Amino acid sequence: MDAQGRGRAENIDPADQWVLNPDTGDYELRLSPSAGQSAVPKPRASSPRQSGRGRSAPGRERPGQGERDERREVPGQRRRRVKEPEPGGGGRRKQNPRKSKGKKTTKGKKVLVWTGGTLAFLLVAGCTGGYLYYQHLNDNITSIDDDGAGTGGFSKDRAINILVMGTDKRSGSGNKGYGDEGSAGHADTTILLHVSKDRTNATALSIPRDMIVDIPDCPTKQEDGSTKRIPGTPNARFNESLGQNDRTPSCTMRTVKAITGITPDHFMVADFNAVKTLSSAVGGVEVCLAKDIDDPKSHLKLAKGKHTIEGEDALAFVRTRHSVGNGGDLSRIELQQQFLSSLMRKLKSSDTLSNPKKMFSLAEAGTEALTVDSKIADIMKLKNLGMELGKLDMKNLSFTTVPVIDNPAEKVHTTVVPAPGKAEQLFAMMRADESLTAVKQKQKKEKAAVAARLKGPKADAADVRVDIYNGSGKTGAAQTTLTWLQNAEGVLKSSQLGNAPSVIKKTTLEYAPDQADQARRLADIMGLSGGALKPGKSEKNAQGLPTMKLTLGGDFKGAGVPIDAPTKAPKDLKKVEADKTVCAE
Repeated sequence: MDAQGRGRAENIDPADQWVLNPDTGDYELRLSPSAGQSAVPKPRASSPRQSGRGRSAPGRERPGQGERDERREVPGQRRRRVKEPEPGGGGRRKQNPRKSKGKKTTKGKKVLVWTGGTLAFLLVAGCTGGYLYYQHLNDNITSIDDDGAGTGGFSKDRAINILVMGTDKRSGSGNKGYGDEGSAGHADTTILLHVSKDRTNATALSIPRDMIVDIPDCPTKQEDGSTKRIPGTPNARFNESLGQNDRTPSCTMRTVKAITGITPDHFMVADFNAVKTLSSAVGGVEVCLAKDIDDPKSHLKLAKGKHTIEGEDALAFVRTRHSVGNGGDLSRIELQQQFLSSLMRKLKSSDTLSNPKKMFSLAEAGTEALTVDSKIADIMKLKNLGMELGKLDMKNLSFTTVPVIDNPAEKVHTTVVPAPGKAEQLFAMMRADESLTAVKQKQKKEKAAVAARLKGPKADAADVRVDIYNGSGKTGAAQTTLTWLQNAEGVLKSSQLGNAPSVIKKTTLEYAPDQADQARRLADIMGLSGGALKPGKSEKNAQGLPTMKLTLGGDFKGAGVPIDAPTKAPKDLKKVEADKTVCAE
């Protein structure tokens, strides 16, 4: 917190005035008798309305304003300040601190973790000073339009997808001295965080910066309100989706959707300075090395074993790659996943949650260091997001990376491409909310009796007899499925009978008990889950022979595309569990 944020008369640190009441579990403001004012940052005396780029009117810049704007610049950024809420009734109304009905549980405290410190606002929300601090943190936030690339905002009744980007842009205070300072920057580190609908599990998917992808066209709003179409680039490195050709984070959002089939709800962008300030705010992050590291390019020099790092050392750790693994970007990603897992464990520790000073530091660091999309550029919206994410248990958060192979188009391999089959299998699991960890709630999804329908002998494809109905609402679905089954899979005893009586959401396969082996074979061919199989009775085909009935539903994606998502991760998929310590090699 800067000097403006302290009581000028006594230079008091506000965190030192907040005390945890053991009877209520709440933080309470304890002012000394000589304290003549609230120890929170004061708002500007006559703050002018901010323009769309977050600049004050001429001649009214706050001290240090120019430096902060420079520090927070990201590729293609158009800075926007959040409109400050007006206090009701023409003046601030003093509120009494609320008392909880009982002691807060450990589960409740977990909620504080997920906003990167912005929930420190909750510590002071029960007093007039809390309102001033709310204004202060809101004024810290920098945002950029998502240009319609997102979903429009997260929701409590569905899965949440947050795109977290680290840019290697060198300009700005605290970011210089790391290479090409004239670069427009790239998407140097990108993680798609997927949190399941029931909040029982999450997957943090790292996307390699050197992965070859097709970057789509990107409509981008300009300062004058017009929209500029930035042309896409086929066969480009993924990291070019940000910064290059005036691309904003919305372009990276569109690229991620094209790769994974998942539309992000929001994005957050951090620069080099964010790693330093956030790691210092929590008092350092513990990391583990399986061997000595001396990387002159990242300036990381650490001996084998465990270390607690922060500031410049933390930045060097997440940037190093030449002294670990095979020296490439994939090895660096593993280091970053270890660092983030450890950071989250530190955030969740009682040492952090019970320390008001750390929470205030996190609030300042988080709101200063991160740039977010405009739909979430408000402390209360961030708090609501944090409440949802806080329901997740760390043991069910898995870090992993898009499965890739060396680019076959190159003689000297410098880039990678998504691994055929494996990458789509992982994306399909994320889209279907399937966890990479064992979660009790997920295990209840399909009862044992339902899952058992897939177990047992399977008939030969040539012996499978089935009639196909189109209940998907998609024209020609039954015919294209019939053609694929006969020509590609050898299911010759099949026919299509046109549209079903009505459109249905889920594909079903009805069969008689003596057709179970045929049902298992067709389920295997079409990627059907046990829940899609409906034991009962068969129908008769045109020749009077017993036949199964396959009705395609709204989940039909195309002939040859598995109906249901896989429930197992690709073989040999590397992952880091957030609640475990891993020593980097």
